[in-house]
Amino acid sequence: MELIITEKDNAARRIADILSGGTFDSSRENGVNVYEWGGKRCVGLSGHVVGVDFPAEYSDWRDVEPVELIDARIEKTATKENIVATLRILARKATRATIATDYDREGELIGKEAYEIVRDANEDVPIRRVRFSSITENEVQSAFDEPDELDFDLAAAGEARQIIDLVWGAALTRFLSLSSGQLGNDFISVGRVQSPTLKLIVDREREIEAFDPEEYWELFGDLQKADEDDAFESQYFYRDEDDNEAERVWDEATAEEVYDTLSSHDAATAVDVTRRTRTDTPPTPFNTTQFIRAAGSLGYSAKRAMSIAEDLYTTGYITYPRTDNTVYPDDLEPEDLLDEFVGHPTLGESAESLLEADEISPTRGDEETTDHPPIHPTGEIPARGDVSDDEWEVFELVVRRFYATVADAAVWEHLKVVASVADCRLKANGKRLVESGYHDVYPYFSTTENYVPDVEEGETLSLSNVELEEKETQPPRRYGQSRLIETMEKMGIGTKSTRHETIQKLYDRGYIESDPPRPTRLAVAVVEAAENYADRVVSEEMTAQLEADMDAIASGEAGLEDVTAESREMLEEIFASLADSRDEIGAHLRKSLKDDKRLGPCPDCGEDLLVRRSRHGSYFIGCDGYPDCENTLPLPSTGKPLILEQECDDHGLNEVKMLAGRQTFVHGCPLCTAEEAGEGPILGDCPDCGDEGGELAIKTLQSGSRLVGCTRYPDCEYSLPLPRRGEIEVTDSHCDEHELPELVIHSGDEPWELGCPICNYQEFQARESETGSDLEALDGVGAKTVEKLSNAGIDSIEDLTDADPDDVAASVEGISADRIRNWQVEA
Repeated sequence: MELIITEKDNAARRIADILSGGTFDSSRENGVNVYEWGGKRCVGLSGHVVGVDFPAEYSDWRDVEPVELIDARIEKTATKENIVATLRILARKATRATIATDYDREGELIGKEAYEIVRDANEDVPIRRVRFSSITENEVQSAFDEPDELDFDLAAAGEARQIIDLVWGAALTRFLSLSSGQLGNDFISVGRVQSPTLKLIVDREREIEAFDPEEYWELFGDLQKADEDDAFESQYFYRDEDDNEAERVWDEATAEEVYDTLSSHDAATAVDVTRRTRTDTPPTPFNTTQFIRAAGSLGYSAKRAMSIAEDLYTTGYITYPRTDNTVYPDDLEPEDLLDEFVGHPTLGESAESLLEADEISPTRGDEETTDHPPIHPTGEIPARGDVSDDEWEVFELVVRRFYATVADAAVWEHLKVVASVADCRLKANGKRLVESGYHDVYPYFSTTENYVPDVEEGETLSLSNVELEEKETQPPRRYGQSRLIETMEKMGIGTKSTRHETIQKLYDRGYIESDPPRPTRLAVAVVEAAENYADRVVSEEMTAQLEADMDAIASGEAGLEDVTAESREMLEEIFASLADSRDEIGAHLRKSLKDDKRLGPCPDCGEDLLVRRSRHGSYFIGCDGYPDCENTLPLPSTGKPLILEQECDDHGLNEVKMLAGRQTFVHGCPLCTAEEAGEGPILGDCPDCGDEGGELAIKTLQSGSRLVGCTRYPDCEYSLPLPRRGEIEVTDSHCDEHELPELVIHSGDEPWELGCPICNYQEFQARESETGSDLEALDGVGAKTVEKLSNAGIDSIEDLTDADPDDVAASVEGISADRIRNWQVEA
């Protein structure tokens, strides 16, 4: 029996489908899917199933000094025990094992972990390695026809990263957390790649805060030909000291003088007309960074974009999404790939137009590697019902990027008109798209034109609507996620596989908020502490050097032991700098932690109201004067609170927004929300205690939640849920069965006719009863998805909310961890 091991379950199912011709059987062993056909068994891991950690005696933070972790022994232990157990059982029966994990450094390490588990269970079984860049029939079949050996050097580079990141992260995290008294779930996280990335964000915020705006003025006027109905805008310019064109006037008196001159004239003379054409070259193929940038322009976070891309890869629709390559391989036939899309209702017309070209020659980027090709479609096209809307949008982006790389260049015509008014000059820049080229198939770049008519030198133009605009210089912009990843790449911070995960960790640990990312006060404090006492912690040169060392391991030029030993020595030097500054660092961090949680003054005692977390993990507002002041305010149970800059005019408290995955909603001023709580309109008699005088009313809780509940609460607990957002309209129409008015929710463009609240809830319960699962109440969950989730042990909303999204995603084909998180929020 041959045992085939892939990195994830959905890849295992896909490979089993390809190799078996769709005839495989599926069973479960220890809760793990096993696919079997013709003497072969295929099983998917869940990424790393073995992790590195310190022995148990180092687990007590208070008894073990952080510096002791630097030279502590490191153990490997199973992190997914059921998968490891299943692998051992299958390995004992195997006559051959094939490792088919992803083809990169991380995938090679995961493959080596599987290799060691298999070898431990069956020391004689032959083990081979197969590699592919897309999970398509041709490439998978070719890979299995030409197997290779595991690359232990490449795996060692991944293992070195694990060890170094563990030692640096654990030692520094424990030091800062103990120094500031932040233990448990609120520990202060530090990382080898995470910290230099955070410094980039903090440094940009410092530039913004230190920016001193300067006033300047710009002048505009409308020009018009005598035979034209429409005017066109022109702008005043002059020659600066370096003889360059300048539009900004820095002296107000000069600006007003120019304005007076232009305003006193109603005509201008064209003195210079320049025409030129510009070739607009098609973009180069997608590497990981450029893909994230393009997906970011569509509104996807870096993590979300990569999660979708990985799902599309494992289902065979695109090539491997972690690549630096921007040059297509020689064996890629663009015409053949285009042929696969001919006739498709959405993508076919563009493919057909590209195939009409006499010659198809793809663009080439600057980076050419031999591991993976640039990201491109495989030629397999999902049916719209097989993927979510987000997955389809990202798939179409990848397809159209490929289209763009084999399309013709676009051509723009530019027309510049310079007109004279006394001793002043006005210019108008026009452009029009002469040949649309690749823009026809790649509609993600702007093709906005600016109309300026043909003008002859010496021609008189009318001048009107002269305007003088006072402006200020603007600070640099915060890094967007894609721009941040580009900057990390240029500076050698992290890798293509880890940069988006690093940014997500900064969000998860409360170091950054909003999008574009903005550092919290804690983030600034951590960076300041590192700069003042151990600047190498946030040094990009340090982490870039370690990345280079790990590349040397992968190429066989360095050894794992030497690189990890050098890293430990570097960390020992850092701790020598930190040792005498523990108290100062702790005080600095504690102050910043409180600043990050402060909303404003407590109305009862004047102390600060802070965002706090209960021992059960929920958030609430509490007074810093506790226990002398016990004033508290509730927060919604869903999501994590983000304190906004906007202050409530009535109470002087900062407003709060709740973050939950990609979904957010503004809670507002917690005190206003609490004051608005209470009973609203009476709808009718309570069905449980109407005989005793109970009535149903629309109620708003102090946390902002809304419901229809009995006025005799707590004696009667009858209640029905209502949506949190939107204005509730009580209509004049009544339900015949329950004699309650029908409700309409006004939120967004289209009102939602909720109807009778009792009928609405009964319909929900009926749907639940028909399906046998309450999961279908969630957006986008149908019977097919319920079946997939059930196979992964998720049979109810309660199961889903208790589950780890990454574990579920690894076990369920075609469902990403981010989508599961969104369902958890909705639930």
